[in-house]
Amino acid sequence: MREAPHLDAIRQSYDAVAADYARSVKDPAQLDPLSRAVLAAFAELVTSAGLGPTADVGCGPGRVTAYLTRLGVSAFGVDLSPRMVGLARAAHPELRFDVGSMSALAADDGELGGVLAFYSTHHLPPESLPGAYAEFHRTPAPGGHLLLVTRVGDTGHQRRTYGYGGGEPAAFDSYRLPADRIAELLERSGFVVTGRTLQEPEAGAKRPVAGFLAQKPEAGGRSGGAR
Repeated sequence: MREAPHLDAIRQSYDAVAADYARSVKDPAQLDPLSRAVLAAFAELVTSAGLGPTADVGCGPGRVTAYLTRLGVSAFGVDLSPRMVGLARAAHPELRFDVGSMSALAADDGELGGVLAFYSTHHLPPESLPGAYAEFHRTPAPGGHLLLVTRVGDTGHQRRTYGYGGGEPAAFDSYRLPADRIAELLERSGFVVTGRTLQEPEAGAKRPVAGFLAQKPEAGGRSGGAR
């Protein structure tokens, strides 16, 4: 089966900037208090449930994956970019990192205890989100949890060129949707949205950030299935 062109574009761009990106990205311990609190809440939920490992999809150089493990989570990372995965493995040789796509996770149905998508879904065109969210729902066990954090706003698309840390630039597509629309799509995929945060832009930032905590219902429990 031929890969979607946007996935190949994402891979090529992150391969091009991988080393510079890894040097410039913040350690999660240096994030703002709300971001740290959301990650800590997610970690507590998945460790308390004890249902299986957590996949950090779009893990980049693995810093958030490692941060989750320090919070007690059995976590592994997945990223489209082989160079990002190589950097993650070199920095955290004790952890598992796989090359793969959030649109086709290499996990059995109900194998995971949780899924984290931390600033990794905004590169997907809106029409591709239902497929990714379906994977996020397929792979956790009933009672498993999802944390999705992304920039939100009026529906739009930007194509911008970044040179992380002043390094070689690469072009990236970024899409945004209203927070209510993302919550609706998560519920249509079968999740129950259990919590939501909205963080207004910091100085110099252009878009607010929303975090969504969601749960795959237990068998016979409430479901947010297709309507």
